Amino acid sequence: MTEDTGATVPLVDVGVGDREAEVAAESVRSGQLASNGQVEAFEDAFAAFCNADHAVGTSNGTTALHTALTVLGIGDGDRVLTSPFSFVATANAIRLAGAEPVFADIDMETFTLDPHAVRRRIASLDGSIDAILAVHLYGLPAAMDELSEIAAEENAVLVSDAAQAHGATYEGDPVGSLADAACFSFYPTKNMTTGEGGAVVTDDPAVAERCRQFINHGRGHEGRKVQVGHNFRMTDVAASMGLVQLEKLPKFNRLRRAHAGRLTDALEGTELIPPVEPRDRRHVYHQYTLQTQHRDALAEHLEAHGIETGVYYDTPIHREPAYRDYDWELPVAERMAREALSVPVHPGLSQDELERVASALKSFSTAETRARSVPTNE
Repeated sequence: MTEDTGATVPLVDVGVGDREAEVAAESVRSGQLASNGQVEAFEDAFAAFCNADHAVGTSNGTTALHTALTVLGIGDGDRVLTSPFSFVATANAIRLAGAEPVFADIDMETFTLDPHAVRRRIASLDGSIDAILAVHLYGLPAAMDELSEIAAEENAVLVSDAAQAHGATYEGDPVGSLADAACFSFYPTKNMTTGEGGAVVTDDPAVAERCRQFINHGRGHEGRKVQVGHNFRMTDVAASMGLVQLEKLPKFNRLRRAHAGRLTDALEGTELIPPVEPRDRRHVYHQYTLQTQHRDALAEHLEAHGIETGVYYDTPIHREPAYRDYDWELPVAERMAREALSVPVHPGLSQDELERVASALKSFSTAETRARSVPTNE
């Protein structure tokens, strides 16, 4: 334990300011909360940011995933291969679309789908898969070249869950441009927010049009109901905030990367394993997630220094009660569920707070932890 070090360093910071409040209020005062042009303006701006042709705003990231899968033809009887190490919404969206998730294990360094494990899982199946849903976890893109190759071999669609990866790139290309459809979340804790919201990003105009119909009760031209749909629309209030946040996002991501670099430097010489950034990828550090076999002790150590931490995720999806029928052995995901710990990296950190986190990480001694955990004969 240490002496009190002052105010707690928060794990997350929403990063919403006066300008977001002003534009949201302007949207409310307009009296047109759902159809005053802000959603279309945000969609155009976000598509351009992703170097894609189209973006379709949705009510949240889960509805974006549900929409993309459904519009791409995924439904009853289909199988979608995905990661067990993600927020449960990834798999929920597959089941909500009527399909079944197929889980493959993750890479121990990147926390994302391991292409070799993907091939092994497909080979073990009786039949093929219909889609791959790749998760860009913690802000790091998945191995998209290899996953794209596998999807092509299987004649499967490729969708990415980019809920945590706004601005991340793979071989220089934004993650929004690397799949048949990429799905984003703008939940308050993400790298940028609209308060609540999501988006489907695609280069295919037909996919974009079907998405617009699906999220709006299946309405086509002249209001005709051309498919069964939902009300998954984004509001103008959310979109107006998103336009402001999108302007801030490059700076936010630069700060996240700078903070991550400082923390990684602090871990040099310790037994804590920092997150990796492969040469072909640009990490945007939605979370700074390290690995340690002494996670509980490290979390207690950081709490004693007034630093919040988080565990994303302490239970792989296939071990959740709602997925009890998916009893597969996925040892890497299960190990990471025991060893992954996230520490503050957000752009709202002051320099003093960042140094407090770095110093506390550096001072943690797993050797001392092991000594304390050894039972005595007293």
